[in-house]
Parts: sequence; C-alpha cells; structure tokens
Amino acid sequence: MKPKVWIEKIKFSDDSEVTFDSNQIVVFVGPNNVGKSASLKELNILTRSNHKNGKVIKDFRLQKEGSIDYLVEYLEKFSMKEFSNNPEPHYKGYRFNVYKGNCRSWWSMNNQLLDLQPVFINLIKTEDRLTAANPPKNISLTKDAIQHPIHFLQKDDTIEKQFSDYFRQAFGQDLIVHRNAGDHVPLYIGQKPIPKEGEDRVSRSYLEELEKLPLLHEQGDGMRSFVGVLLNAFISNHNILLIDEPEAFLHPPQARLLGKMLAKDLPTDRQLFLATHSSDFLRGLLEAQVSRLKIIRIEREKHINKISVLDNSEIIEVWNDPLLRHSNILDGLFHSKVIICESDSDCRFYSAILQSIYENESNISPDFLFVHCGGKHRVSSVVKALKQLNVNVNSILDFDVLNNQNPLKQIFEELGGDWSIIEKDWKLVKTKIDEKRPELTTEDVKKELSLILESTTDRIFPKNKIKEVENILKKVSAWQDAKKVGKSFIPNGDPTQAYQRLIVELEQVGLMIVEVGELESFVRSIGNHGPKWVNEVLYKDFANDPELHDAREFVKKLI
Repeated sequence: MKPKVWIEKIKFSDDSEVTFDSNQIVVFVGPNNVGKSASLKELNILTRSNHKNGKVIKDFRLQKEGSIDYLVEYLEKFSMKEFSNNPEPHYKGYRFNVYKGNCRSWWSMNNQLLDLQPVFINLIKTEDRLTAANPPKNISLTKDAIQHPIHFLQKDDTIEKQFSDYFRQAFGQDLIVHRNAGDHVPLYIGQKPIPKEGEDRVSRSYLEELEKLPLLHEQGDGMRSFVGVLLNAFISNHNILLIDEPEAFLHPPQARLLGKMLAKDLPTDRQLFLATHSSDFLRGLLEAQVSRLKIIRIEREKHINKISVLDNSEIIEVWNDPLLRHSNILDGLFHSKVIICESDSDCRFYSAILQSIYENESNISPDFLFVHCGGKHRVSSVVKALKQLNVNVNSILDFDVLNNQNPLKQIFEELGGDWSIIEKDWKLVKTKIDEKRPELTTEDVKKELSLILESTTDRIFPKNKIKEVENILKKVSAWQDAKKVGKSFIPNGDPTQAYQRLIVELEQVGLMIVEVGELESFVRSIGNHGPKWVNEVLYKDFANDPELHDAREFVKKLI
C-alpha cells in the first residue's frame, strides 16, 4: 500500500471551515491582494510544522494513510540511499532528503510532516515552473531513483508520448526527449524525427536530426512554464500540489487549455490547490466538467479573509448558463465589485466616467468591472450567479425598468431586497406615468401605420419599414417619453414622494436607476444612440466638462 496524505479541512480567518476530498481540485479566486497566493504558502508552511500562525488560514487538518512500513517501502523505491556515519541511510529523491531513523517519529506526528513534507507536498512557484524544463543530470534508467520530472519521460515512452500530445495541443509541436546527450537529458521541440530503417532513437543519424531542433529550455517563458506545470502536476509522486498562478506567461487560449488539462487529466490520487487571477484558466477548469472541482472565492475586510464556496452542483448550474459561459461575466470573480449594465455602450461610458473621477487624484481607480448582459431580462440571472460566490454586485438600468413588475422585482430580490417594501410605491409611480397622455392616440397610430403600408410595394416587408412601425408603437405609451426625461416626467405630489422612497430602497441593494432617463440623456448635445453616441462622447473631457457633471455624480454613488 502506497502511503498518502491529504488536507481534509481548512479553517480560514473568518472562522469558516471547508472540507475537502483526497482528490479535490481546489481553485482560489478573488480580487488582488486578498490572500489567494498567501493561502498556498501558508498551507505549505503549516503542513511542515503546524505553527498555526497563518494570516489567512487559522487551522487545518491533515490526514495520513499507510503504515511506517509502507512509507519505508515507498522511499526505498523512489529514492537513492546514502550512508554516512549514521546507522541508518538518508533517502534522497526529487525535492527531499530524509533520514530513515527519524521517519517513524515524523510519520506518527499529528497534523504535521516535518522533513517528510517535501516527499508528499510540492509548492510550485514561478521559478520552479520555468526551471523544470532545464535538462537534469542523466541517471541509470535501471538502477537510479528519479531525481527530476524529466526522468519520468526518459524512463517511460508512454509518458513521453502523453506529454508530447499535450504540448502539441498547446503549441502545435512535438516534445522529444534526448536519451543519449551525455551528462544531461534535454528536451527538444518541433517535428519529431522518424528513425530510418534499421535505426532507433539512439542511432547517430536520428540524433543528428533531433539536435537540429530547438531546445525547450532555450524557448520563451510560456512554453517552459506550461511544461513545468504539467511535469510537476502529472509526473511527480507528490500527493498534494500547490500551484500559484499556473496561467503565468501563457496566452489566453493556452491558459484555458492548461486549466482543462489539469481538471480532466490530473491523476486521481492527488489533491490540487490552485490560486489564479485568470478567467481564461478558470474557464478551462470549468469546461472539463469534473465532479471534484471546488471554487473558493476570497475577499478581505480589514484583516479578515471572507470565504465563499462554490461546490460541484452549483458550478454546473452556473456553467450551464450560456450567458455566463460565453461572456466576460466570470471575470467578475477577480474584481472587488461588478456593475451590470444593459449594453456595451453603457459599460464603456460609465467606466470612462469612473476613471475620470480619479484622473486628478493620487488614488487608484476602484477595482470595478462593468459587464453587460444584453438587456434587462438577463440581469437577475447574472446577479444570482455572482452572488453565489459573494461577489459585490450593482446594476445600472434605464428609467423604463420601472415600467414592468418583472424584471424589476426579480432583479431587486436577487440583489437582496424585499419586494413587499417597495411594491406600493412602485405601483403608484407606474400608474401615474401610465395615466399621462402618450405621444400618439389610437387614431394617430392608425394614420401613421396606413401611410407606411400604402408606401410599401416590396414582396418582403423591408427592414427599414419594420423599424418605422416599431417606433410608432413605442409612441403609444407614455413610457417612451418617460425614458427620455426620467424622473421629471413623474407628476408632482404623492407620485414624486413615492418615487423618492422607491429610489432609496433600490439603491440600498445596489440597483441604480438612471434618473435622467437613459444613457444618452446625460449628454444631450450629441445626437445618435448607442455605440455611435458613446463613440462621440468619449472625445469629451470626462473629468471637467460641465455637461457631464450629473454623470460624474451618478457614478460616485457606486464608489
């Protein structure tokens, strides 16, 4: 029986406790400087000596499986023995050097491993990933214990082929071991040479062709880091792997592929803890749709790290929503606040306003992400998904969201509001706007539509005529005018008072109503609508233009 260790439970600084399976894939996400990388470093320290002095992790529980005899048998197999003046040998292997005489006492210790820790646990830092591609010293394939992950590829053709397949998926080239290079074992990249008839991989002509190819360790950081992560994760014998920013140096498609490979192909006998800043890498993990994935989002409030957990069933629910799967909304997991807007134009405008507020100040603009979801009716589902991971969410919607109970009610409740508190005031506001005379009466509509129909002779009704009909139908409701001017369209007296109470309740849960009506009403000196409008507006002085004063004050409410 092979000895095994795994982390069964972690208690974080907010006193929340999270349990883990022995083969769990755990990914820490969240804004910058909240404790993602620190969690990995503290786990690495605590499993060695269990000092319980971590800032993010208060306590943890480490489980061990297997007897001391199994441990010694394992060390005999995967290490080299060295004798000195001591009666027992030292076992030397990949990243460890342990004295046999101490193994029994170390293995029997509760919740710590001392010098046995590097036998079972590996913290893979940036430099480790880059140097893992460096050629190790050659070993005797039949006698010597493995000292480096590349030795696994050198010893086993199947493993080499597997890694070459991974590398080809990412970079379109083969990964080849040079088995007769002298003192070291380099890796080459490119089109793998084919031995001629009567030759093999140590024949002179084959090696000459191989040595014409580029060496992996002389390539860029992206290639070396990609191989370094996979070598340490798939090949080494460690039970627990701690990898900080595995996506570092990789382009988005490669980061996504790496995430998918780690989730889908990681050996099932090990536990993986990851800290990432990349939504592309996270998407790769999610695409694999494995049952052992757990997402932990970390936020910081002063000195306390707040933990939110998304388990497999919740992950599947989120990932099955095409809107989340095919948009940048998952990027919100890495920001301190997400502001959901109706369109991309809204996002660009409000983001520019936010940045302008901080242009003349020494402070950095808040870590906010503006996202859109293609209209009001998708906002509630996005809010729900982000709230599951305790993401701070606001939403900015045009004034006409008050026109219908849904999606207003759905959004308000997903943001944490109680509809019964605002229902009476909302009904009063809506009713009084509905009662105002629309731009066109029924008779007016009939006349306008008749003119359009009489002027159309095409067999297929033209798109421009469809648009004209749509514009006429919009004018039969007072809300068409209300959307253009906002709160000033509400009658004085009780309706205005009801509106004022309504806005307070909406803003308390993070639902911001554009009180001037719609986005374009902030800058009426520029015509057009949507993308054309915002493209012109972006040339204005956002920090100082007096016409943008109301927009700046509106965005300040988000901060």
